[in-house]
Amino acid sequence: MIKGIFRQAADQPHVPLRRRLLDAAQPLPAPPFGRDVRADDSSGLATIAREQLSAHGAAVVRLDRPLDAEEFLAFGATLGTAQPELAPAVQPFVESEVILNLVTTSPATIDTDLQPFAANWLSLHTESSGAPVPVQPRYIVLMCVTPGDDPRCARTVLLPMREVYGRLSERDREVLRSLRYEQGDPPPILRIADGRPVFSVRDFQEDPLNWVHDGPLDAPDEVNAVLARMYAAMYGSPGFGVRWDRGLLVVIDNAVHFHGRTAGVAAPPGSTRHLKRLRIGANRPQPVLTGSQPHPATVR
Repeated sequence: MIKGIFRQAADQPHVPLRRRLLDAAQPLPAPPFGRDVRADDSSGLATIAREQLSAHGAAVVRLDRPLDAEEFLAFGATLGTAQPELAPAVQPFVESEVILNLVTTSPATIDTDLQPFAANWLSLHTESSGAPVPVQPRYIVLMCVTPGDDPRCARTVLLPMREVYGRLSERDREVLRSLRYEQGDPPPILRIADGRPVFSVRDFQEDPLNWVHDGPLDAPDEVNAVLARMYAAMYGSPGFGVRWDRGLLVVIDNAVHFHGRTAGVAAPPGSTRHLKRLRIGANRPQPVLTGSQPHPATVR
């Protein structure tokens, strides 16, 4: 077993690639699927979401109006059990214990607890990447209440894991399959589940990633080089951008896509971007253990 620390360096290829993707200078195509559904057609909504998740690892549904809280919770229940929002920093934005209101209320900030509610970009990641697999959410449900009047309002980015996997060498994959966060009881950064590659990792940007490698390895420098190549593959792979409109509902399979958010703007009062979020545990769901997550409040 070898332990080490990955730190971002300005000359690593993923740093400019990330800036190009997430500062909204690089346009992304919309997901090539989606359906229109009436908000009061709960059965049709659940069926279409399941079909799209099975086919694409994500669902995009255009509703004629946003669901109210009761309808939103009922839809979430068709996918699994909603996980409570336990992080102290987000409590002012929580309703019914499990719905998080993602409201852009301030300009960009260096405070990581406030970044989900500011104009910052959010780096690519998988949700609760430092938690054990049974505790990680399987689905992230996002619904737009108001998109914000400014066309520069943030967009959600989806990046298929298979694209990243295909850009890694077999040696890189081997290293990642034996690599995990040092803290808590996380899964390996890369595993194969149901015949497909599944990553559990986030881009920590300026913060260090403390890691443990459980397999044969010559030197820590090899792990850090592999992580740099993985991040470059993440930001260099083709993905999709979701431009939010009122009533748009998106479900992300946390075992199929990385996700993140482009930088936006702090809109004036009355035109603020507002999404609602549920995190759904599909397999023996349990509450999210925020203590095992380096950034538990990171959202879209």
